[in-house]
Amino acid sequence: MPDKDYFPRRSPLATGLACRCPRCGRGALYTGFLTVAERCSVCGLDLRKADSGDGPAVFIILILGFLVVPMALLVEARFAPPMWLHMVIWPPLILGGSLAMLRPMKGVLIALQFHHKASDSGTVDYD
Repeated sequence: MPDKDYFPRRSPLATGLACRCPRCGRGALYTGFLTVAERCSVCGLDLRKADSGDGPAVFIILILGFLVVPMALLVEARFAPPMWLHMVIWPPLILGGSLAMLRPMKGVLIALQFHHKASDSGTVDYD
């Protein structure tokens, strides 16, 4: 296995959005939809301690709220559609947006943890 100094620093934003290993930028970060791989298949980075917690969900709620609420108010003010139409338009948009943003947002937060060597205990968690 190559020395960890061999890998150049990667952008946490680029590797996170691509859902790739934060160290090498090539290995897959996930084994399932949101299941983080135990190790990077390319560089062998131990990803078992990578935990983004509720951060991605909080950011997604704030981002979608910032985007969807003004759109819903604009549609209501401009067209005054019946309430059932609002119930047909906005929930699928919110659900689809949430699912589309969840993997990349979790990847960004995991990459930021790696980049800043963050941990719960104050010790370095990543090799």
